[in-house]
Amino acid sequence: MTSIGIFGAAGRMGRAIAQVAAEAGIAVAGGTDRDGSGELAPGIAIGSDPAALARESDVLIDFSVPAALAAHLDACVAAGKPVLVGTTGLEAGHHALIDKAAKAIPVLQTGNTSLGVNLLAALVEQAAARLGDDWDVEIVEMHHRHKVDAPSGTALLLGEAAARGRGIALADHSERGRDGITGARAKGAIGFAALRGGSVAGDHQVILASEGERIELGHRAENRVIFARGAVKGALWLGGQPAGRYDMKAVLGL
Repeated sequence: MTSIGIFGAAGRMGRAIAQVAAEAGIAVAGGTDRDGSGELAPGIAIGSDPAALARESDVLIDFSVPAALAAHLDACVAAGKPVLVGTTGLEAGHHALIDKAAKAIPVLQTGNTSLGVNLLAALVEQAAARLGDDWDVEIVEMHHRHKVDAPSGTALLLGEAAARGRGIALADHSERGRDGITGARAKGAIGFAALRGGSVAGDHQVILASEGERIELGHRAENRVIFARGAVKGALWLGGQPAGRYDMKAVLGL
């Protein structure tokens, strides 16, 4: 039986993953978090040593914080174990670390593990590819008041999908945080707006707007279980892959 280890086990996603795995009869080897105290489930302690957890697990899932990513990747590489990285707020340096680790072990990195969101991303890419840059792309996301990064990892995933469809680099065409006298919208830009409040698990809307018409594609997450199910599915799939970097599209065959 495949056993799963969870980095960031004390967080909302860590506990949701443990619950989904238990309900599916999948073993949870343990978890780590900054404080290294408490239990993930009865009899399953939360520790603070990622290297020990990696040795004890068949595959790891990371929903922690960007600052912990390097240590978690090092632990997985040293143990020769695959890891699914669902942590959001990653920057270019973090992606370079993932690329390096993927030369030695299987690494799946994604901004969202739900089936619906990844299907939405595929639709956004197709729409952006078929519509010209006279169709403006705007991405609006809303999350609970406790989320610390913006735009969300899912919003960026959708932005990357739109950019791929257009054959451009998102980093060169992204517009964020508009305020005051900003001037006219740049042609071909991909805009982002982030809302925070309440207990929203995740709402995302991609708007493609042209003169006289617009297309709206969206997804609403009603709870975190959908992400946990996708993470467990992705981790189990990853365990059978060779070293390399993967995404959820590969898991879902999109």
